[in-house]
Amino acid sequence: MKARTVKLGKLKLGTGQKLFLIAGPCVIESERHAMKMAERIARVARDLKVPTIFKASYDKANRTSVESFRGPGLRQGLKVLARIKKEFRLPVLTDVHAVEEVSPAAEVCDILQIPAFLCRQTDLLVAAGRSGAVINIKKGQFLAPQAMEPTVEKVLSTGNPRVLVTERGTCFGYNNLVVDVRSLAMMKRLGFPVVLDVTHSLQLPSAAGHASGGQPEFIEPLARAGVAAGVDGLFMEVHDNPAKALSDGANSLPLKQLRGLLERLCELAKLVRRW
Repeated sequence: MKARTVKLGKLKLGTGQKLFLIAGPCVIESERHAMKMAERIARVARDLKVPTIFKASYDKANRTSVESFRGPGLRQGLKVLARIKKEFRLPVLTDVHAVEEVSPAAEVCDILQIPAFLCRQTDLLVAAGRSGAVINIKKGQFLAPQAMEPTVEKVLSTGNPRVLVTERGTCFGYNNLVVDVRSLAMMKRLGFPVVLDVTHSLQLPSAAGHASGGQPEFIEPLARAGVAAGVDGLFMEVHDNPAKALSDGANSLPLKQLRGLLERLCELAKLVRRW
């Protein structure tokens, strides 16, 4: 299928465009923390001229434990994201988990994300498509890359062609994920911008008993591999203090490392895009 670009305000995402970044903490821990993270990420993005979308969830509905922190909820979380969008002029992305969340989330957010575990939920995909927002569909850990085609078609059936597809690792035995770089090329054949979710691919699901573990030491090599393979964008959970993060700290990129890593990845992306 012919490669498409997705327009997002002044940004163009996809083949032939600059490498873009989706970054932020896993969940909105507080308004103050989210604003701080957005300000720092926006500064790096502006300095390096990297098209950037801020991400954070108002609710993490698929936490390992019932006692895990989930976020401030839909209403309060969207207020925080609206403020970030206005003050830092960043597009914003959040997960949606149920049909009734789609409409209010689309009023604020530029991109609605379908979580990997929900990537085959027809009603959710159709409702998201009808919202008119850009839809980022994460490939389920249980799906082959070619199996994303019928999932994408559910959104396209609404007349909304503004779709991103994201690789976030595939189950590899118990408590482990692996990225098959071939999947990036396979999903490219669908004709939509492809994103590599670097940090979630380095989760060790439920490996810590009541929480997931992670391998953040492999963030840079995996990100390099994705850029070298020609992905259009990178997704990374970023936190100023991963050890104290309320969700996914074990696989998050420390904020202080973001600038240097992006500089190196952008240089690699320039080389790859010359071919």
